[in-house]
Amino acid sequence: MVNLFILKFLKLKLSTHYAGISFLIFIGLLLLGIIQVKAQGNLLVDPHRVIFDGDKKIMNVSLINSGKDSANYSMSFLQYKMTDDGSYEEILTPEPGQNFADKYIRLYPRTVTLGPDETQVVKLQLIRSEELQTGEYRSHLYFRALPIQKALGEEAAKKDSSGISIKIIPVFGISIPVIIRSGESTSALNITDLKFEKADNVSNRLNLTINRKGNMSVIFDITVTHIATNGKVTQIGLMEGTVIYTPNSLRKYKMELESKPSVDLSKGVIHVVCTTKNGTSILKLAEAELVR
Repeated sequence: MVNLFILKFLKLKLSTHYAGISFLIFIGLLLLGIIQVKAQGNLLVDPHRVIFDGDKKIMNVSLINSGKDSANYSMSFLQYKMTDDGSYEEILTPEPGQNFADKYIRLYPRTVTLGPDETQVVKLQLIRSEELQTGEYRSHLYFRALPIQKALGEEAAKKDSSGISIKIIPVFGISIPVIIRSGESTSALNITDLKFEKADNVSNRLNLTINRKGNMSVIFDITVTHIATNGKVTQIGLMEGTVIYTPNSLRKYKMELESKPSVDLSKGVIHVVCTTKNGTSILKLAEAELVR
C-alpha cells in the first residue's frame, strides 16, 4: 500500500525558498495557512493539488529546496486508486469509471537540480484537450529525489570486516494529484452511518460514511458541531481539504472529536455538514444529524 503524498524509503535532506518572496515572509504566510504546500524532509511542493478546469491550459508547480546541499529531482506520473478508508494503492490500469490524465499533460522540465535555498517552477500544459470526454481524469505527479553523483575517489566507501563495500543511498519522493475536469459536474454527496463511540474508553470519536455519486471527484471540508438541549452550538470537529476521488462511491471516516468541559456529548444533537469553497462563497454539499 502506498501513501499518496509521501513515498518514503530513506530520509534525505532537502529545502525552503518561495519564488520571489523573502524567506521570512514565506514562513509567515505558511504559518497563517495562506500558502499550502506538501512537504517531506525539507522538500516543499506548492500547490499540493493541481486542477485543470474551465479555460486553464497551463499550471505551475513550485519545487522548493531549503536544505544545505544541492539536490536532484526527476518528475514522472504514477497512477493510484483510493480505498474506502482514504489510503492509496498504486495501479497500472484504470478502475472502471476511472480515467488517467498523464497522456493529456505535457511536463517540463522533467529533471531539475536545486541548490540550497533555490526554487524551480515546473510547468504542466494541457494537450489534446479536444479528445477529452465529459468527466474527470487523474494522475499523480511524482517528484523523486536522485542521489548526487560524486567523482571516483572523492569519498572512500565504508567497508565491513569481510572487505565488502557498503554505500547507502537515501531516496524518497513526494506526489501530488493532477486532475483534468471536462464538462459540467454532476457530483453530489450524502452522509450515512453516523455512530458515536468512545475510542479506548477515553477520546470521543464519530464514525461516518460519505457517499459520492456523479462524474467527478469532490473536495470538501467536514465540520462537526454539538447542539445542546438549550440550543447552544459548539464546534467539536473539523477536517479540511478531504476528497473522494472517482470512481469511488464512498469513503469511511473516523473523526476524533474535541473534548470540552462545557459540552455534554451524551445529550443533544451531533450535527455534521460537508461544505466546499466556490470562490468567496461556501456551498453546503450534505448534512446529517445524530440525536444523542
